[in-house]
Amino acid sequence: MILEIAVLEVKQGLEERFEVDFKIASRYISSIEGYLKHSLQKCVEQKNKYVLLVEWQTLENHTIDFRESREYLEWKKLLHHYYDPFPVVEHFEKVYENKS
Repeated sequence: MILEIAVLEVKQGLEERFEVDFKIASRYISSIEGYLKHSLQKCVEQKNKYVLLVEWQTLENHTIDFRESREYLEWKKLLHHYYDPFPVVEHFEKVYENKS
């Protein structure tokens, strides 16, 4: 499993509209092969900052299957104009997990 993490800074004043469009855009990402789940977390201290967490089966499910798809074009059209600056996206593999 690969965890994609992106810190999203939304232009101030557009947070509510972004959240509505994000829910619409969610159908595009969730339709991709290898997609497992995603969530959007809002920062308590900085109201225009979010963290996007997406779980993929493989790195290629994100970098190829999603990023080279028609669905990504729709995702991009709905969401990319909200960001300033444009987010850095990174991928992580689990090393340790405590389930106690």
